[in-house]
Amino acid sequence: MTLPAPTEDAAALTRFIETHFHERHRMEMPDLAAMAARVEQRHTADPHVPHGLSALLQRMIGAMEVHMKKEELILFPAIRRGGLPGIESSIAVMRADHDDHTRDIAEIRRLTGNLTLPAGACRTWSALYYALAEFLDALAEHIRLENDVLFPPFEKGAA
Repeated sequence: MTLPAPTEDAAALTRFIETHFHERHRMEMPDLAAMAARVEQRHTADPHVPHGLSALLQRMIGAMEVHMKKEELILFPAIRRGGLPGIESSIAVMRADHDDHTRDIAEIRRLTGNLTLPAGACRTWSALYYALAEFLDALAEHIRLENDVLFPPFEKGAA
């Protein structure tokens, strides 16, 4: 069961995002990349193998770590203080990163045939797609909470 996000309190929401999403992404992504590498290596001749998935996930690990650190060290502390002058530019950078993450989600779905397992997929392949589905759902919700709930009150012209 997913905990409800505290959407009425920006400071509480930043803490929720850090503990519910940032920690989870840091824990899950290396395992996803390792499973993807195993599937790609063991089933290299299979036409359904998601060639390039492990490299994409490895790149995402680095990009998301930089993104999450910017939030944790700069943006979220500013939000917890009620916003600071110039916060709009930090939010714009985060939104651009979110656009990149959304493109990565689409590429994962393309590489995996929208997480469609081939007949006779091994346990690792099945576990990979199951875990990827959970990761993609969590990442999409993470992005939605920030873009649609957390950021708007701190952007220029917000009511």
